[in-house]
Amino acid sequence: MDKRLVSVLGALAVLLAIFAIILFGFGTVESLGPFNFSVDQATLPLRFAFVVVGVAIAFVVYFLTKDHPVWEVGTRHVVYMAIGAALYAVFSYLFNGTVFVVPSVSQVSLRPAIAIPMFFGYAFGPVVGFFTGAVGNMFGDALTGFGLSPQWSIGNGLVGFIAGLVALFSDKKKSMDTVLYVSGALAVLAVVVFLLNRSQANMLYYDVENNIFGDQQISWFAGLSILIGFILVAVVRFAFGSNVDIAAAVTWGMLGNILGIGFAAISDIWINGYSPAAAIVGEFLPAAGPNLIFAAILVPLLVVAYSSVQRQTGR
Repeated sequence: MDKRLVSVLGALAVLLAIFAIILFGFGTVESLGPFNFSVDQATLPLRFAFVVVGVAIAFVVYFLTKDHPVWEVGTRHVVYMAIGAALYAVFSYLFNGTVFVVPSVSQVSLRPAIAIPMFFGYAFGPVVGFFTGAVGNMFGDALTGFGLSPQWSIGNGLVGFIAGLVALFSDKKKSMDTVLYVSGALAVLAVVVFLLNRSQANMLYYDVENNIFGDQQISWFAGLSILIGFILVAVVRFAFGSNVDIAAAVTWGMLGNILGIGFAAISDIWINGYSPAAAIVGEFLPAAGPNLIFAAILVPLLVVAYSSVQRQTGR
């Protein structure tokens, strides 16, 4: 059997097994040390079904491009998966809105840690990015004490996975232009939906003092943040046009963010019974918009730092 097929299947199978063990083994447990792995039992089968769908999407993309060396998964990639997932879990916990409280006027959850799966996917490949985002987000959620939303963890995995797909294209600059157009169109479409649904509550807004979610109308900043983030990413893309690594990492991270978070939000139409407006305006925009802003700021810093380490170590 092909070595790449075995390695990719193995990585995806391990990821799926981790989710299955935690969701079905610990899903009814309120507390397990510092972790809360509890998940809504009524919707657990449907939530896990979307986990399977997300993993299947990753496998289909692999199968269609299986001859490319980007799908090689060796021992060092396994190490990167573990490091990336651990970093993402810890930093997701630190910026979850309870450790560092976000001012309520913004109505958004600031998640600078999203730059981690974007960077790991771009630097070490889509499989590493997928594992980093999915497993890291799940353990980060468990640390917050709110319980798990596995479909959102898989969405975060897709963020890192898609960021790593840039390696499939020999002409990175041409691919960046296409990604920029597609992302821009999706961002504008999301803003149009926001403008048509101004009364929609921000489903991700968390009131720390009252311990309640989604009781505030979505703010203009939250609704337009995806457009602001897109503009910042476009500025980085053209300002660093001569540095392909920075431009490509930010641009492809943007597409991963839009599609990955979009996957998670849209899944809640079936899982939580949300209307399309609630899913897009109340969940997708408050999550994806700020993520883009952090992508434009933090991903270039991570790429520069990594390039410096590579030069010093001669790799």
